[in-house]
Amino acid sequence: MSNLDEIDRQEKRQLLITLENEHAALDQEVTLSTAQSGYDQLHVSRLKKRKLLLKDLIVQLRSSVVPDVIA
Repeated sequence: MSNLDEIDRQEKRQLLITLENEHAALDQEVTLSTAQSGYDQLHVSRLKKRKLLLKDLIVQLRSSVVPDVIA
């Protein structure tokens, strides 16, 4: 494995951490927003859509950082 591959892997791991943190923050925001009476359903819907997009990116990134092991 070359140094360039290791740098790329480190950048992917850092991006993964950033995306996971953003996903958790959105989850908390959705929870807090829906706890309020008369919350903005459109805003919550957009938050949930963003959350799903992030989850897809996280799954893709994880698979590129940690390849599947064939047993």
